[in-house]
Amino acid sequence: MLIWFRLANHRSIRDEQALSLEPGNVDGSGERVREAGGTSLLSLIAIYGANASGKSNLLGGLAFMRDAVVRSHRFFAPEGGIPRTPFAWGTKAAEPSLFEIAFQLDGVRYEYGFCADDQRFTEEWLYAYPSTRKQTWFERDGDELKLGENLHGENRTIEKITRPNSLFLSAAAQNRHAQLSPVFRWFAAIRNLNLRTPARWSFQAGSSPPPANFAHWWKARSSIPVEDQAERLDVRQAQFRELLRAADFGIDDIEVLGDPTSRHRVMVKHRSARDDAWLPLEEESHGTQQVFALAPSALDALASGSLLLIDELDASLHPLLSLKLIETFHDPRQNPRNAQLLFTTHDTALLGSLLGAAPLRRDQVWLTEKDDEGATRIYPLTDFRPRKEENLERGYLQGRYGAIPFLEQLVRDPADKADEAAPANLAGPADAE
Repeated sequence: MLIWFRLANHRSIRDEQALSLEPGNVDGSGERVREAGGTSLLSLIAIYGANASGKSNLLGGLAFMRDAVVRSHRFFAPEGGIPRTPFAWGTKAAEPSLFEIAFQLDGVRYEYGFCADDQRFTEEWLYAYPSTRKQTWFERDGDELKLGENLHGENRTIEKITRPNSLFLSAAAQNRHAQLSPVFRWFAAIRNLNLRTPARWSFQAGSSPPPANFAHWWKARSSIPVEDQAERLDVRQAQFRELLRAADFGIDDIEVLGDPTSRHRVMVKHRSARDDAWLPLEEESHGTQQVFALAPSALDALASGSLLLIDELDASLHPLLSLKLIETFHDPRQNPRNAQLLFTTHDTALLGSLLGAAPLRRDQVWLTEKDDEGATRIYPLTDFRPRKEENLERGYLQGRYGAIPFLEQLVRDPADKADEAAPANLAGPADAE
């Protein structure tokens, strides 16, 4: 489980910022809290803020870190440098970017991070805490790699094939390093979903067997290990169909139609009192398509206990569906493997109690805003010490916690200009009496 994440010099995040999933000291602090390796952690965080305040850049930083671990050794071009995006103003663009994370895996706490400029990874480190005592597994500084006595395996051989723009962790896992591979797999399991990006629901047949039904379509898009697919695929299909019925889209079934030489189309079956009808998914509403885009990643995360990142959860998604997803991650029966969810949203209904009991704890709400220089600041709602009975939705919309847009009057009434031109009458009728 993710414990905390910090980053600096990534897009609008100029100065070091940190996000923590360790619960705060709030009333009812035992509710919706999970235990991992003796550490209490939250199962989800909601991130609020004005448009262009840097919410997406926070999740994007996590996604960049994941991609660097998973892809740098195999897919970064040898002379291609690092595809980072530093803060654009001032001198920061020439300085390294920082990414660091702490997480619990199989009872061990890990702290892993790296720094990178445009050309290379300048630093990299991994520490493990199998007990309360810290173990240094490796530390990299430029071309120098220091190996700890607790890291076993063909470390020096892997060091020789680690390029300047490749992470040592990435190179080790690609070469089947037994001790480091579990850490690599934790990163590889992170799912990143942007609901603002339209999904494709028709696709060209390739060399792989064409999907003849929903099961094959799902298999092509999920991360279920091959050895587990037969057993777990039926469960996923059942969960997905149940989700569609709960969403009340009138959808009864899903198929993928096509042949080896044509484009395949995802088709959905609608039930009605008179007839059943099959329609292509691309003709469904945007909200329906969003559920299809979201469900595979969400159900995969719940099944594997991994981390799910969703940018713009409220994009064309009904508030009750967002609430259902939150409840699912909170429910230990539906989330027995301690999957976690980080999402950005503008849906203030999730801050209040109009949907029933407050969906979010106060320490599950984080906020982003930019300063006058365009740099993003990330901070928790608990910095404001809101009272237990405080209406968080109203307080947020009133600007009590910041992280809202500054709105000037967009269209001014002509009468306003006339009023400005006229001499001010400081004494109104009531004052004159």
